[in-house]
Amino acid sequence: MNWQTALNTFRDYMLLERSFSPNTIGAYLDDVRKFVRYLEIENRAVPPLKVSQGDLENFILWVNQLGLEANSQARLISGLRAFYKFLLVEDLIDDDPTELLEGPRLRRKVPEVLSVHEIQAMLSVIDLSEPLGVRNRAIVEVLYACGLRVSELVHLKITHLFTEAGFVKVIGKNDKERLVPIGQEAVKYLRMYLDHVRVHREKIRPGHENTVFLNRRGARMTRVMVFYIIKELAEKAGVTKNISPHTFRHSFATHLVEGGADLKAVQDMLGHESITTTEIYTHLDTEYLKETIYLYHPRLKM
Repeated sequence: MNWQTALNTFRDYMLLERSFSPNTIGAYLDDVRKFVRYLEIENRAVPPLKVSQGDLENFILWVNQLGLEANSQARLISGLRAFYKFLLVEDLIDDDPTELLEGPRLRRKVPEVLSVHEIQAMLSVIDLSEPLGVRNRAIVEVLYACGLRVSELVHLKITHLFTEAGFVKVIGKNDKERLVPIGQEAVKYLRMYLDHVRVHREKIRPGHENTVFLNRRGARMTRVMVFYIIKELAEKAGVTKNISPHTFRHSFATHLVEGGADLKAVQDMLGHESITTTEIYTHLDTEYLKETIYLYHPRLKM
C-alpha cells in the first residue's frame, strides 16, 4: 500500500465509519501529509505499513528543531496516532508505531473567566428596547446558562428547545447530541426573543426557518458576528479582560465547580469526551479558597 492509497482509505474511514467533521478529517490528513513530506525531504522511501517508531521520533525531533510550538507538535502526534490506529483496526499492521511515541509536555493554560459581577455588568448595558438588544440578551444568557460553544449556539434549533422541561438539545462536536439544563432567567429572555422579536421577522432565508438566532437578513448568525457582539458589550461594560464567546463557557464551568458541582456532571454538560479536559476548571482563586476554609473548617470558624 502506498501513501496516497493509505490516505484515501483513511479519509473514507473517518468520513463513513467515524462520521468526523470535514475540519477534523482535513486536520488529520494534513498531519499525516506533513510526515510524508518529511520522508520525501529525507529521501526515506518508507511505505505507510513499514514505518517504525524510530521514523516517527526522528520526525518529531525534526519539527522540534524547526521551531514548531509544543501545541502544534502535539497536534501532529494526535493525527499520526489516529492514522495508525486506523491501520491497526483494519488489520493492516500488527503493531502500532505510535503507541510509545512521546509528545511534548504541554503547559495547561488556565482560561480567562468572568466574575458574576462582570457578567451582570455586560448584561446591564444591553438595550432591551431594541429588537437586536433582546436577541443579544438572549444570546448571552444562553451562552452562560448552558455553557455552549459558539458553534453550538449559532446552530441551535427551535425544535431542540424544551424550555418547559428546562432543557435544550445541543449538537456538539462530531454531531454528538447532549441535553443541557437551562435556567429560568435564560428561558425568560429566550422566550422574549422568540415570541416578541423573531416571530415578527417577515423574511427568513430558506433553510434557516428552524434556526433560533437570526441576523438582520433572516439567516443564521455567524460565529464571528457573535464574537463582535461580545467584544462590544465588554467594552461598553468596562470589562478589560480579553474575552470571547468561549469565555462564557469557561465561566459557566468554573462557577459550577467553585459552587461544588460534581465534575462528572460538568463534563456531561460541556460535552467533553475526557474528564481530564474538564479538570482544568478545578482551578480556584486563593480568595475563594481562603473564604471556603474560614467558613467551613471547624477550627477556623469565626
